[in-house]
Amino acid sequence: MKITFDSDGATLTGNLYVPDTYEPTPAVVVAGTWTSVKELMADRYAQRLSEHGYTALSFDFTGFGESEGEPRDVENPERKVRDIHNALTFLASHPAVDADRLAALGICAAAMYMSDNASRDPRVKSLVLVAPWLHDAAIVEQAYGGAEAVAARISAAREARSRYDETGEIDYVPVVSTTDPRAAMPYDIDFYLNPERGGIPAWPNRFAVMAWADWLTYDSISLAPKITQPTLLVHSEDAAIPDGARRFHAGLAGRKDILWTQGTQFDFYDQETQVTIAMETAVAHFGRTLS
Repeated sequence: MKITFDSDGATLTGNLYVPDTYEPTPAVVVAGTWTSVKELMADRYAQRLSEHGYTALSFDFTGFGESEGEPRDVENPERKVRDIHNALTFLASHPAVDADRLAALGICAAAMYMSDNASRDPRVKSLVLVAPWLHDAAIVEQAYGGAEAVAARISAAREARSRYDETGEIDYVPVVSTTDPRAAMPYDIDFYLNPERGGIPAWPNRFAVMAWADWLTYDSISLAPKITQPTLLVHSEDAAIPDGARRFHAGLAGRKDILWTQGTQFDFYDQETQVTIAMETAVAHFGRTLS
């Protein structure tokens, strides 16, 4: 069902998947990749969770998709963490939900944001990270071409932010493009470019240049020692930055598990084999930790 909830004054829109039961259920907030809307992969995971007896919420972050908020389509980690916190507040108040059994599932970049919230939100009792993108300064340099390239992006971001503050105009580049070298990911990525997969009308394929500064300076690896909740990672050596997952997992303070399986990063977004493996493993983890 379509729902709305407040997040620091912005009305956010989400899809709530409620299992067919008369008893309050455990609940999971679900989110996906950077710049994504709920229809790309979060809905898929949330629906699967409901089929296993969990109330699950996928939603559009502030400034994305059907949700309110300005500026639009700006990847802002701090704002996204607040949205997750407010989504959990919505879930905790819903009559279908057992507020003592709340959990979080983050795919790709949302693994960082779910972890950040869990590190300071004791309402989260269990955490699952699927194909997690987890970076710090060292990984950022490796992923984005070295220190000079990172500094250039941050400088461009600051210029774009100044231009926005002065004029209200946002400098956008594609998230994914095979022809535009300014794209956030200047590669041929079928998931994002194929209209049968992620290249859907609801996702505008645009990245705000001013977002580079917050994204590139965000340190998620340092969050691990602050997370005491039982945490599961599902990843592959052929997916994004497996070293980040290993280092994050090693630093976790609480009960921790990691499943290494097969597949590329994008397979975990919508391919049956990887989604099923991730979901079955997540459901088993939630079953152990939310009882």
